[in-house]
Amino acid sequence: MIFSERFTTKWHDTDAMRRVRITQMLVYMQEVSNHHMASCGMTLDELRDKKGLAFILSKIRMSVYRPLYAFEDITVQTWTCDSRGYAISRSYRIMRGEEVIADADSTWALIDIRSRELVKGEVCGYAFENEPPVEVDVSGRFKLPKDASLESAGQRRIVYSDLDYNMHMNNTRYPDMLCDFIPLEDVENIKGVFLSYVHEAAFGDVLDVRHARVTERTISER
Repeated sequence: MIFSERFTTKWHDTDAMRRVRITQMLVYMQEVSNHHMASCGMTLDELRDKKGLAFILSKIRMSVYRPLYAFEDITVQTWTCDSRGYAISRSYRIMRGEEVIADADSTWALIDIRSRELVKGEVCGYAFENEPPVEVDVSGRFKLPKDASLESAGQRRIVYSDLDYNMHMNNTRYPDMLCDFIPLEDVENIKGVFLSYVHEAAFGDVLDVRHARVTERTISER
């Protein structure tokens, strides 16, 4: 079943081009999924405090088709999809009227906080009704070419404003962090993102951000 909520975008969601940042689009998407879980009987905090379980994001792909601006009325949708093993699939969509602004699909895992072991999604007890996954234009199989030389773009310390309840950088903060190291004219042209999360970035950690410019031709040859 598709779960949806309506929002009005905020001025503080926007960037130097007066467009809603990708990070804020992810915030709207994940906020709706939080409400979806609460509507099914348990909030994220209750899941953690009563059952000792937490969702962690493994990867997310998002296609952005049109820009959003401040004070626009949007509908944000989310739904769960058929999953395999320990992977939990969830899709998202942002709409302005009948226009699709952005689509995203994501893969999550559920962990036991004490043992740090993966558990299957049905342990939660949520009664979700699955729908087919959204189709996203961004490839989920991007592989960095062997001849790509990764250079350090700079370092980034994890600070208070990055943190969530788990005391690590919230997954929605990563696009802003990465955009901080990208020329402004390139940020303006972003049409999609693919984020794969391998390790947590905890409070006080210092990250070394590395980058390489990959041409479309190189990507097509991967």
